[in-house]
Amino acid sequence: MTENDRPALGILFILIGTFAISVNDLLIKYLASDYPLHQMVFVRALIGLTLTLGLVMAEGGLHILRTSRPFLHLLRGVLVVLANLTYYAAFAVLPLGQVTALYFVAPLFITLLAIPVLGERIGAPRLIAVAVGFCGVLVMQQPWKAELDVSRVILLLPVLSAALYAFMQVLTRRLGGTSRASAMAVYIQASFVVVSATFGLVAGDGHLAEGITDESLLFILRPWIWPTAEDWPVFIGLGLCSGILSYCISAAYRTADAGLLAPFEYLGLAMAIFWGWSVFGEWPVPATWVGCVLIVGAGIFVFLRERKKNAPIPGRRSLWVRR
Repeated sequence: MTENDRPALGILFILIGTFAISVNDLLIKYLASDYPLHQMVFVRALIGLTLTLGLVMAEGGLHILRTSRPFLHLLRGVLVVLANLTYYAAFAVLPLGQVTALYFVAPLFITLLAIPVLGERIGAPRLIAVAVGFCGVLVMQQPWKAELDVSRVILLLPVLSAALYAFMQVLTRRLGGTSRASAMAVYIQASFVVVSATFGLVAGDGHLAEGITDESLLFILRPWIWPTAEDWPVFIGLGLCSGILSYCISAAYRTADAGLLAPFEYLGLAMAIFWGWSVFGEWPVPATWVGCVLIVGAGIFVFLRERKKNAPIPGRRSLWVRR
Protein backbone atom coordinates (compact mmCIF):
# COMPACT_ATOMS: atom_id res chain seq x y z
CA MET A 1 0.00 0.00 0.00
CA THR A 2 1.46 3.34 -1.06
CA GLU A 3 1.35 6.69 0.72
CA ASN A 4 -1.50 7.73 -1.58
CA ASP A 5 -3.51 4.53 -1.05
CA ARG A 6 -4.55 4.47 2.60
CA PRO A 7 -8.28 5.25 2.48
CA ALA A 8 -9.09 4.62 6.16
CA LEU A 9 -6.32 6.95 7.32
CA GLY A 10 -7.36 9.56 4.77
CA ILE A 11 -10.97 9.47 6.00
CA LEU A 12 -9.80 9.82 9.60
CA PHE A 13 -7.68 12.85 8.68
CA ILE A 14 -10.53 14.49 6.75
CA LEU A 15 -12.99 13.97 9.61
CA ILE A 16 -10.61 15.48 12.17
CA GLY A 17 -9.80 18.37 9.84
CA THR A 18 -13.46 19.06 9.06
CA PHE A 19 -14.37 19.09 12.74
CA ALA A 20 -11.45 21.42 13.49
CA ILE A 21 -12.55 23.88 10.82
CA SER A 22 -16.13 23.90 12.09
CA VAL A 23 -14.88 24.79 15.58
CA ASN A 24 -12.54 27.37 14.04
CA ASP A 25 -15.48 29.05 12.27
CA LEU A 26 -17.55 28.95 15.45
CA LEU A 27 -14.79 30.67 17.47
CA ILE A 28 -14.20 33.36 14.82
CA LYS A 29 -17.89 34.23 14.68
CA TYR A 30 -17.98 34.27 18.48
CA LEU A 31 -15.19 36.89 18.55
CA ALA A 32 -16.36 38.86 15.50
CA SER A 33 -18.25 41.53 17.43
CA ASP A 34 -15.24 42.57 19.54
CA TYR A 35 -12.01 41.91 17.61
CA PRO A 36 -10.85 42.65 14.05
CA LEU A 37 -10.44 39.75 11.66
CA HIS A 38 -6.75 40.44 10.97
CA GLN A 39 -5.94 40.29 14.69
CA MET A 40 -7.65 36.91 15.03
CA VAL A 41 -5.89 35.62 11.95
CA PHE A 42 -2.52 36.82 13.22
CA VAL A 43 -2.82 35.21 16.66
CA ARG A 44 -4.32 32.06 15.20
CA ALA A 45 -1.65 31.75 12.51
CA LEU A 46 1.20 32.46 14.92
CA ILE A 47 0.08 29.61 17.17
CA GLY A 48 -0.64 27.41 14.15
CA LEU A 49 2.79 28.16 12.69
CA THR A 50 4.48 27.08 15.92
CA LEU A 51 2.50 23.84 15.90
CA THR A 52 3.15 23.05 12.24
CA LEU A 53 6.88 23.81 12.57
CA GLY A 54 6.93 21.20 15.31
CA LEU A 55 5.34 18.75 12.88
CA VAL A 56 7.97 19.66 10.28
CA MET A 57 10.71 18.77 12.75
CA ALA A 58 8.96 15.49 13.50
CA GLU A 59 8.65 14.64 9.78
CA GLY A 60 12.28 15.20 8.90
CA GLY A 61 13.50 18.66 9.83
CA LEU A 62 13.56 22.13 8.34
CA HIS A 63 15.10 20.91 5.08
CA ILE A 64 11.69 19.59 3.96
CA LEU A 65 10.56 23.22 3.65
CA ARG A 66 12.79 23.64 0.61
CA THR A 67 10.88 23.77 -2.66
CA SER A 68 11.74 23.99 -6.32
CA ARG A 69 8.59 26.01 -7.00
CA PRO A 70 8.58 28.97 -4.61
CA PHE A 71 6.47 31.13 -6.95
CA LEU A 72 3.59 28.65 -6.91
CA HIS A 73 3.74 28.46 -3.13
CA LEU A 74 3.74 32.27 -2.96
CA LEU A 75 0.77 32.51 -5.32
CA ARG A 76 -1.00 29.80 -3.36
CA GLY A 77 -0.42 31.73 -0.14
CA VAL A 78 -1.80 34.98 -1.58
CA LEU A 79 -4.93 33.26 -2.89
CA VAL A 80 -5.43 31.46 0.44
CA VAL A 81 -5.28 34.77 2.31
CA LEU A 82 -7.74 36.44 -0.07
CA ALA A 83 -10.12 33.49 0.10
CA ASN A 84 -9.87 33.59 3.89
CA LEU A 85 -10.58 37.32 4.05
CA THR A 86 -13.65 37.22 1.81
CA TYR A 87 -15.05 34.16 3.56
CA TYR A 88 -14.76 35.40 7.13
CA ALA A 89 -15.87 38.94 6.34
CA ALA A 90 -19.36 37.53 5.82
CA PHE A 91 -19.42 36.01 9.32
CA ALA A 92 -20.21 39.35 10.96
CA VAL A 93 -23.57 39.49 9.16
CA LEU A 94 -24.62 36.08 7.79
CA PRO A 95 -25.47 32.83 9.63
CA LEU A 96 -22.73 30.18 9.79
CA GLY A 97 -24.74 27.67 7.77
CA GLN A 98 -25.50 30.11 4.96
CA VAL A 99 -21.87 31.24 4.59
CA THR A 100 -20.66 27.63 4.54
CA ALA A 101 -23.31 26.54 2.05
CA LEU A 102 -22.44 29.33 -0.39
CA TYR A 103 -18.75 28.47 -0.11
CA PHE A 104 -19.44 24.86 -1.12
CA VAL A 105 -19.89 26.04 -4.70
CA ALA A 106 -16.06 25.88 -4.92
CA PRO A 107 -15.91 22.38 -6.51
CA LEU A 108 -18.17 23.61 -9.27
CA PHE A 109 -15.82 26.51 -9.97
CA ILE A 110 -12.96 24.00 -10.10
CA THR A 111 -14.79 21.93 -12.70
CA LEU A 112 -15.34 25.00 -14.88
CA LEU A 113 -11.80 26.38 -14.49
CA ALA A 114 -10.30 23.02 -15.37
CA ILE A 115 -11.60 23.43 -18.92
CA PRO A 116 -9.57 26.53 -19.97
CA VAL A 117 -6.68 26.20 -17.50
CA LEU A 118 -5.99 22.45 -17.52
CA GLY A 119 -7.52 21.52 -20.86
CA GLU A 120 -9.91 19.05 -19.21
CA ARG A 121 -12.87 17.70 -21.16
CA ILE A 122 -16.07 17.95 -19.13
CA GLY A 123 -19.10 15.99 -20.27
CA ALA A 124 -22.71 17.15 -20.37
CA PRO A 125 -23.77 15.47 -17.09
CA ARG A 126 -21.14 17.35 -15.09
CA LEU A 127 -21.91 20.63 -16.84
CA ILE A 128 -25.61 20.17 -16.01
CA ALA A 129 -24.66 19.45 -12.38
CA VAL A 130 -22.60 22.65 -12.29
CA ALA A 131 -25.58 24.61 -13.63
CA VAL A 132 -27.83 23.08 -10.95
CA GLY A 133 -25.33 24.03 -8.26
CA PHE A 134 -25.21 27.64 -9.41
CA CYS A 135 -29.01 27.66 -9.42
CA GLY A 136 -28.67 26.87 -5.72
CA VAL A 137 -26.55 30.00 -5.33
CA LEU A 138 -29.23 32.05 -7.11
CA VAL A 139 -31.92 30.67 -4.82
CA MET A 140 -29.91 31.78 -1.79
CA GLN A 141 -29.14 35.17 -3.37
CA GLN A 142 -32.86 35.68 -4.23
CA PRO A 143 -32.32 38.17 -7.10
CA TRP A 144 -36.08 38.40 -7.62
CA LYS A 145 -36.46 40.29 -4.34
CA ALA A 146 -36.16 44.05 -4.50
CA GLU A 147 -34.79 44.25 -0.96
CA LEU A 148 -33.03 41.80 1.35
CA ASP A 149 -32.14 41.91 5.03
CA VAL A 150 -28.44 42.05 4.09
CA SER A 151 -26.43 43.54 1.25
CA ARG A 152 -26.10 41.44 -1.89
CA VAL A 153 -22.39 42.22 -1.79
CA ILE A 154 -22.16 40.40 1.55
CA LEU A 155 -24.00 37.42 0.08
CA LEU A 156 -21.43 37.29 -2.73
CA LEU A 157 -18.40 37.21 -0.41
CA PRO A 158 -18.48 33.43 0.27
CA VAL A 159 -18.96 32.81 -3.47
CA LEU A 160 -15.94 35.01 -4.25
CA SER A 161 -13.98 33.07 -1.64
CA ALA A 162 -14.95 29.83 -3.37
CA ALA A 163 -13.81 31.19 -6.74
CA LEU A 164 -10.43 32.26 -5.30
CA TYR A 165 -10.00 28.84 -3.70
CA ALA A 166 -10.84 27.11 -6.98
CA PHE A 167 -8.35 29.21 -8.92
CA MET A 168 -5.66 28.38 -6.37
CA GLN A 169 -6.32 24.66 -6.57
CA VAL A 170 -6.37 24.47 -10.33
CA LEU A 171 -3.04 26.30 -10.56
CA THR A 172 -1.26 24.36 -7.82
CA ARG A 173 -2.64 20.82 -8.02
CA ARG A 174 0.78 19.22 -8.30
CA LEU A 175 2.29 20.76 -5.17
CA GLY A 176 0.98 17.97 -2.95
CA GLY A 177 3.09 15.42 -4.77
CA THR A 178 6.36 17.18 -3.96
CA SER A 179 5.71 18.78 -0.57
CA ARG A 180 5.05 17.17 2.81
CA ALA A 181 1.73 17.86 4.52
CA SER A 182 3.50 19.65 7.37
CA ALA A 183 5.51 21.80 4.93
CA MET A 184 2.39 22.87 3.05
CA ALA A 185 0.73 23.72 6.37
CA VAL A 186 3.73 25.89 7.32
CA TYR A 187 3.53 27.78 4.00
CA ILE A 188 -0.15 28.55 4.66
CA GLN A 189 0.37 29.66 8.26
CA ALA A 190 3.38 31.80 7.30
CA SER A 191 1.30 33.53 4.62
CA PHE A 192 -1.36 34.38 7.18
CA VAL A 193 1.22 35.70 9.67
CA VAL A 194 2.90 38.00 7.14
CA VAL A 195 -0.29 39.40 5.61
CA SER A 196 -2.21 39.85 8.88
CA ALA A 197 0.80 41.50 10.55
CA THR A 198 1.14 43.89 7.61
CA PHE A 199 -2.58 44.63 7.73
CA GLY A 200 -2.31 45.27 11.45
CA LEU A 201 0.48 47.79 10.93
CA VAL A 202 -1.64 49.65 8.38
CA ALA A 203 -5.09 49.46 10.00
CA GLY A 204 -4.46 48.25 13.53
CA ASP A 205 -5.03 51.64 15.15
CA GLY A 206 -8.58 51.72 13.75
CA HIS A 207 -8.31 54.97 11.77
CA LEU A 208 -9.66 53.26 8.65
CA ALA A 209 -12.81 52.22 10.54
CA GLU A 210 -13.86 55.77 11.44
CA GLY A 211 -17.38 56.55 10.22
CA ILE A 212 -18.01 53.01 8.92
CA THR A 213 -21.27 51.32 9.92
CA ASP A 214 -21.16 48.21 7.72
CA GLU A 215 -20.58 45.24 10.04
CA SER A 216 -18.40 43.30 7.59
CA LEU A 217 -16.09 46.26 6.97
CA LEU A 218 -15.91 46.97 10.69
CA PHE A 219 -14.94 43.35 11.27
CA ILE A 220 -11.99 43.88 8.92
CA LEU A 221 -10.96 47.42 9.89
CA ARG A 222 -11.70 47.88 13.61
CA PRO A 223 -8.66 48.49 15.87
CA TRP A 224 -6.68 45.78 17.60
CA ILE A 225 -7.71 45.13 21.19
CA TRP A 226 -5.69 43.23 23.75
CA PRO A 227 -7.73 40.06 24.44
CA THR A 228 -9.42 39.77 27.81
CA ALA A 229 -8.53 36.93 30.15
CA GLU A 230 -11.78 35.20 29.19
CA ASP A 231 -11.01 35.43 25.46
CA TRP A 232 -7.40 34.19 25.50
CA PRO A 233 -8.50 30.51 25.63
CA VAL A 234 -10.63 31.20 22.54
CA PHE A 235 -7.64 32.66 20.68
CA ILE A 236 -5.49 29.70 21.72
CA GLY A 237 -8.24 27.37 20.55
CA LEU A 238 -8.21 29.15 17.18
CA GLY A 239 -4.48 28.54 16.85
CA LEU A 240 -4.77 24.87 17.75
CA CYS A 241 -7.64 24.37 15.31
CA SER A 242 -5.70 26.14 12.56
CA GLY A 243 -2.63 23.96 12.99
CA ILE A 244 -4.64 20.76 13.24
CA LEU A 245 -6.83 21.44 10.22
CA SER A 246 -3.92 22.58 8.03
CA TYR A 247 -1.99 19.39 8.71
CA CYS A 248 -4.95 16.98 8.64
CA ILE A 249 -6.43 18.29 5.41
CA SER A 250 -3.08 18.20 3.59
CA ALA A 251 -2.35 14.74 5.01
CA ALA A 252 -5.79 13.43 4.01
CA TYR A 253 -5.34 14.29 0.34
CA ARG A 254 -1.85 12.78 0.32
CA THR A 255 -3.03 9.45 1.72
CA ALA A 256 -6.34 8.82 -0.06
CA ASP A 257 -8.13 9.51 -3.33
CA ALA A 258 -9.84 12.89 -3.60
CA GLY A 259 -13.03 11.32 -4.94
CA LEU A 260 -13.29 9.17 -1.81
CA LEU A 261 -12.69 12.04 0.60
CA ALA A 262 -14.70 14.81 -1.01
CA PRO A 263 -18.18 13.73 0.21
CA PHE A 264 -16.94 13.65 3.81
CA GLU A 265 -16.15 17.37 3.63
CA TYR A 266 -19.87 18.11 3.30
CA LEU A 267 -20.23 17.09 6.94
CA GLY A 268 -18.76 20.54 7.57
CA LEU A 269 -22.02 22.09 6.39
CA ALA A 270 -24.05 20.02 8.87
CA MET A 271 -21.64 21.05 11.63
CA ALA A 272 -21.93 24.73 10.65
CA ILE A 273 -25.73 24.57 10.79
CA PHE A 274 -25.55 22.81 14.16
CA TRP A 275 -23.17 25.40 15.68
CA GLY A 276 -25.23 28.25 14.24
CA TRP A 277 -28.40 26.85 15.77
CA SER A 278 -27.00 25.75 19.15
CA VAL A 279 -24.71 28.72 19.87
CA PHE A 280 -26.15 31.69 17.96
CA GLY A 281 -29.79 30.72 17.60
CA GLU A 282 -29.56 30.74 13.78
CA TRP A 283 -31.85 28.47 11.81
CA PRO A 284 -31.66 28.42 7.98
CA VAL A 285 -34.58 29.96 6.10
CA PRO A 286 -36.29 27.82 3.40
CA ALA A 287 -34.27 29.44 0.60
CA THR A 288 -31.05 28.43 2.35
CA TRP A 289 -32.22 24.81 2.70
CA VAL A 290 -33.12 24.64 -1.00
CA GLY A 291 -29.78 26.20 -1.96
CA CYS A 292 -27.92 23.73 0.27
CA VAL A 293 -29.60 20.76 -1.38
CA LEU A 294 -28.85 22.00 -4.91
CA ILE A 295 -25.21 22.99 -4.20
CA VAL A 296 -24.28 19.91 -2.17
CA GLY A 297 -26.15 17.56 -4.49
CA ALA A 298 -24.40 19.01 -7.53
CA GLY A 299 -20.98 18.84 -5.87
CA ILE A 300 -21.36 15.22 -4.79
CA PHE A 301 -22.66 14.26 -8.24
CA VAL A 302 -19.57 15.79 -9.88
CA PHE A 303 -17.25 13.88 -7.55
CA LEU A 304 -19.07 10.57 -7.97
CA ARG A 305 -19.21 11.02 -11.76
CA GLU A 306 -15.47 11.60 -11.93
CA ARG A 307 -14.82 8.69 -9.60
CA LYS A 308 -16.96 6.39 -11.74
CA LYS A 309 -15.02 7.44 -14.83
CA ASN A 310 -11.73 6.77 -12.96
CA ALA A 311 -10.66 10.30 -13.81
CA PRO A 312 -8.65 12.54 -11.48
CA ILE A 313 -10.63 15.37 -9.97
CA PRO A 314 -9.20 18.50 -11.64
CA GLY A 315 -7.04 20.42 -9.19
CA ARG A 316 -9.01 18.95 -6.29
CA ARG A 317 -7.37 18.93 -2.90
CA SER A 318 -9.65 20.18 -0.15
CA LEU A 319 -12.36 22.74 0.41
CA TRP A 320 -10.61 23.78 3.60
CA VAL A 321 -7.14 24.60 2.26
CA ARG A 322 -8.00 28.30 2.30
CA ARG A 323 -7.94 28.23 6.12
